[in-house]
Amino acid sequence: MFRTALRNVLAHKTRLLMTVLAVMLGVAFVSGTLVFTNTISQAYQNSSAKGFDQVDVAVRPDHQESKGNTVGKTPELTEELLATSAKVPGAESAIGVVSGFTAIAGKDGKLLGEGWQSAGGNYSGAEDPRYPLTDGRAPRGRGEVLLDTRSAERGGYEVGDTVRISVDGPVLTPRITGIFTTDDGNVAAGGSLALFDTATAQQLFGKKGTYDEIDVRAKAGVSQAALKAELDKALPKGLVETTTGKELAEDQAEIISSQMSGFRQMLLVFAGIALFVGTFIIANTFTMLVAQRTKELALLRAVGASRRQVTRSVLIEAFVVGTVAGAAGLVAGIGIGVGLRSLMGVLDATVPDGPLVVSPGTVATAFAVGILITMLAAWLPGRRAAKIPPVAAMSSVHAQATTKSLVLRNTLGALFGGAGVAVVLAATTMEGSDGQAPMGLGAVLLIIGVFILTPLLSRPLIAAAAPVLKVFGVSGKLARQNSVRNPRRTAATASALMIGLTLITGMTVMAGSLQQSIDKMASSALKADYVVSMANGNGLSPDVDTKLRELDDVTAGSPLRNAPSRIDGETEYLTGVNGSAVGELIDLPVEDGTFTVGGTKVVVDADTAESRGWKAGSAFTVHYEDGKAQRLTVAGVYRGNEMISGIMLDNGTLTPHLTDPTDMQVMVRTSDGASDATKDRLEKALGANPAIKVQDKKDLSNEIAKTFTLILNMVYGLLAMAVLVAVLGVVNTLAMSVFERSQEIGMLRAIGLDRKGIKRMVRLESLVISLFGGVLGIGLGVFFGWAAGELLGTRMATYELVLPWARMAVFLLLAATVGVLAALWPARRAARMNMLGAIKSE
Repeated sequence: MFRTALRNVLAHKTRLLMTVLAVMLGVAFVSGTLVFTNTISQAYQNSSAKGFDQVDVAVRPDHQESKGNTVGKTPELTEELLATSAKVPGAESAIGVVSGFTAIAGKDGKLLGEGWQSAGGNYSGAEDPRYPLTDGRAPRGRGEVLLDTRSAERGGYEVGDTVRISVDGPVLTPRITGIFTTDDGNVAAGGSLALFDTATAQQLFGKKGTYDEIDVRAKAGVSQAALKAELDKALPKGLVETTTGKELAEDQAEIISSQMSGFRQMLLVFAGIALFVGTFIIANTFTMLVAQRTKELALLRAVGASRRQVTRSVLIEAFVVGTVAGAAGLVAGIGIGVGLRSLMGVLDATVPDGPLVVSPGTVATAFAVGILITMLAAWLPGRRAAKIPPVAAMSSVHAQATTKSLVLRNTLGALFGGAGVAVVLAATTMEGSDGQAPMGLGAVLLIIGVFILTPLLSRPLIAAAAPVLKVFGVSGKLARQNSVRNPRRTAATASALMIGLTLITGMTVMAGSLQQSIDKMASSALKADYVVSMANGNGLSPDVDTKLRELDDVTAGSPLRNAPSRIDGETEYLTGVNGSAVGELIDLPVEDGTFTVGGTKVVVDADTAESRGWKAGSAFTVHYEDGKAQRLTVAGVYRGNEMISGIMLDNGTLTPHLTDPTDMQVMVRTSDGASDATKDRLEKALGANPAIKVQDKKDLSNEIAKTFTLILNMVYGLLAMAVLVAVLGVVNTLAMSVFERSQEIGMLRAIGLDRKGIKRMVRLESLVISLFGGVLGIGLGVFFGWAAGELLGTRMATYELVLPWARMAVFLLLAATVGVLAALWPARRAARMNMLGAIKSE
């Protein structure tokens, strides 16, 4: 039986090649994902580990949790602690580290780096071992700075050039005195790093003679643990904490691995989708292969082969195919990993250098996926063939499905589909994240139900295309009949395309609806023409609000000044606003009371009010950052959104209690409204600062929606793999169908149907099957998009369903294109068939 199985594999090379390709694509996707994520993760871990080469023990402030009604303050690392650290037994040297956000403008005036990754720090002494200089010398004073090599290259800077830099205030224009190399992970990821001398860095970052961290080097022969123990003895307990360089590197590696885990899981989800689609095709292929060899298997049964031996023979074929596909998929996956890494460079997503990582786990996964998926898909056809009595197989009475089996299939499909719809509808009534898991379960049940019911659905849906197919005469009529002749095969082929289009359509509906909702939110909630904020999301200096309100064309302005506080022993952030102007800048629905901010009167969003049991007229005590308490009164309760929420009070009330007030953003309304000219005037008034963003409503909407758009584009790219697998499925089905109908095609040729008619018949059959799958996929996608939107609408009041008709038409056109392309080879093969040879074939 083993030899028989191998002979069958070699005897059906062309037909099994399609199966190998389908499995190979799925395996390649999985192994390519693992190779890419492992390579990037290892590169970042190696890079971050190098960054701790100069650190044996790090001394950091001990961040204690706030208790009671007091807002905690971070202990400071002073010059005294630096000197003490340098003198402990076993310490060779100690370096005080100062860091903060530093925006660097390129020669075109635009920000270098990625906003939050734009960092600054201190260069300690004449030679800092952390940052080897490749050119120039150490900086001296406020007018000099060092740049990392990557930023200097991107910005086109050299030693001696002047560069525009912003920390937290006016734009600086220091001269570049040197360029250095660094293993900093943020720089490797596309960020930037600027270094000042220590005194300048402390002044710019508001450290006032203190440090963020003290890095201590051990003498030769002294272990990190021993040095840590000495530091713990010498430094004050409760104020600082010590961590070895090894622990820092391990923590950083764990963080990187955790960050890459989410990305890896997302890629593997789409790899799973490709495999899921491929499984249908593999099962379909083996079903047809086994059906074509039914008489052969019957003869084996007649000469003594048992059912188990016949099933085992089919599984051996699947094992051979899976092994070959697994090996080919692994090689292709390594190529995909290399290509994805190169693509990161093309997209300016710089990553650290490092070797390609092909782990034993990746190799094992590739073969396990290839073999198991193929054998699982082949098991049912093999088992079904083994159960056919030899006499029935020889007379082909088994060919048609029995009424009992069809009733059972349709009943199961109806149960799965009905349960799926019920669970999805129930999930739409749940709140937020509570409905995510039920909705996912309902979606899986519904897809399974539709797949089972697809043979039943194929007849009425394909019959609907009959009027169009009549235009093509005999070829069109034959194409329709061939499409419904074997509903199970048609269903399996169409389902592969259906799943891909379901996901694409569902994501497109959600993305379009979200974009519309975000636009509506920005336009309805904001009366301000512009919102000014920092590129890294940190706080703005209060000077920004002052400068903007001094402009002649600014009619109203208000900062949003966030500050921590304690209410009833719990941390609560307050938002300070300009009470006299905030009503001209935002427009939020008031559910209770009036929108009045001033003195001790505040407004609260509905969620906060509900959680604390407040309403208009309620009073509460707040404990500010400086420890002082004040009684405030709720003047109104408003409906917040993703842009504006929380407890709002007047800055005149809040600011006196803040030691270092900063604004998260500043809202501005101008006399001329939003325009390019007005935006330029605002940016110039702020010194063309690369760290500051001036955004109108459309900019804000696009920024919020940018993440969804990025995910959607990734989905399109990744699901292209599933669609490619579906194309192979259609090709496979048509090729098998042409082979099975050799006699019929020969007879059609003999009675006068020319080669063009044969080609047209096969192409129309392919087109009908593909459009059938496309219609099902788009219909399911719209339903899932609506359901997910209903769930999201419980947290986003402005959400409304938007159907992207133009894109759905493109998706249907894509399905038709798949059908036309998939039919090219089978149609050509059918047309070139020798009619006499075909008539004599069995």
